[in-house]
Amino acid sequence: MSTSFGFLSSFPPTQCGLATFTAALEAEIAAAGHGTGVVRVLERPAAFTGSTIVQHMVHGQPDALERAVAVLNTFDVVVVQHEYGIYDGADGDSIVEVLDLLRVPSIVVLHTVLVEPTRHQREVLDAIGRRASALVTMTATAYQRLIDHYDVDEAKVAVIPHGAAGGCHGRPHRPAGRGPLMLTWGLLGPGKGIERVIEALPSLRDLVPRPHYLVEGETHPKVLERDGEAYRDGLVARARALGVADMVTFRSRYLDVHSLSSLAASADVVILPYDSREQVTSGVLIEAVAAHRPVIATAFAHAVELLASGAGIVVDHDDPSAMGAAIRLVLSEPAQSATMVTRAAELAPDLLWSAVAARYCVLADDLVTADAAAALR
Repeated sequence: MSTSFGFLSSFPPTQCGLATFTAALEAEIAAAGHGTGVVRVLERPAAFTGSTIVQHMVHGQPDALERAVAVLNTFDVVVVQHEYGIYDGADGDSIVEVLDLLRVPSIVVLHTVLVEPTRHQREVLDAIGRRASALVTMTATAYQRLIDHYDVDEAKVAVIPHGAAGGCHGRPHRPAGRGPLMLTWGLLGPGKGIERVIEALPSLRDLVPRPHYLVEGETHPKVLERDGEAYRDGLVARARALGVADMVTFRSRYLDVHSLSSLAASADVVILPYDSREQVTSGVLIEAVAAHRPVIATAFAHAVELLASGAGIVVDHDDPSAMGAAIRLVLSEPAQSATMVTRAAELAPDLLWSAVAARYCVLADDLVTADAAAALR
């Protein structure tokens, strides 16, 4: 009989990276013939949507955790997405109790591994490491951080990349009269670094045809609740002040993974100008490479690792001149762009969701087999 998978995570219609990740992984595992069900983590009560969600775990709701665990224990293995902000309690420490109550093997997927966590953050992740049957990091950088800075059993840790829909790639179709398309997408908010690209645009006005910068994505729900559209409005004002408003379009839409794949394939270059140097996982980066697109990124950890083969260019943070020079190189040197596309195409097969899901299935089967053997001893 095939292994059944329970998932604990945020989940659509929640708009966040973990929700998107879980939806894509669950769908691929279900398509491979495995039984699946999702316990959706929520900050406040909401209606059930779709047959995939089998239970809610709502912050602060009496007995929510126990009810969630009772459902998860009906599956052969449980896949838990971990970020400090997703679960109830200080630094989401209620997840430790969940793992304590699970009676089936668990795979905890670590979306963030901090080099300098707070004392409590370290305690939470160390506790997760002791209780999980397996830990997954999505990059070698995150793996090494975990081994070097936390009290975890190295034998429990596997590196499985973030997945991508892929399937859409090739030379972008450029309608007559349209210049090269530069693209950044994702939920918008401070830390995205969009201002870096806007500040580089004046240096690119001489290119013929003139490139256009598309920023695609809704404002992050938590940012919208706290600050409204202040960040987006500030970016629009900055473009206007620099005289490049005609070179930038902001489009507020939340796209599913297949729409994102198609969008990425339409770009001449994908730009990831993020503020963080610590980010060890970027689904946007994976999707861009899987679409065989040249990438320009600031020097955050995942970009430095994945683009080392030549699939993209990494530039220093807070250096609009370097950003502008990298964009000019990609857009005006076809040989450079072609080399980046070739390197991305070499990486892409291992990043597709089908390949990623297959690795989770192998890991889950190994854990279930080992658990059954231990029960017989």
